Amino acid sequence: MLMHPDLMLTLANERHRELIAEADRRHLLASARVARAARSTRKGVVVRGQPTGTLASCEPSAAVPAR
Repeated sequence: MLMHPDLMLTLANERHRELIAEADRRHLLASARVARAARSTRKGVVVRGQPTGTLASCEPSAAVPAR
């Protein structure tokens, strides 16, 4: 089957654009995953009753009875 050269060029260019768009989507998703992982490790584990910063609190801490 013979095809017109312009049709073949159009199909090739369209496929090329599809491959580029797919690679861009993969790259965007991968960078979002990396950013999300970095954000979650930066937060660290928060332990109740322990200070999270370097400044001392203004009020003395007191034990509160459990309900």
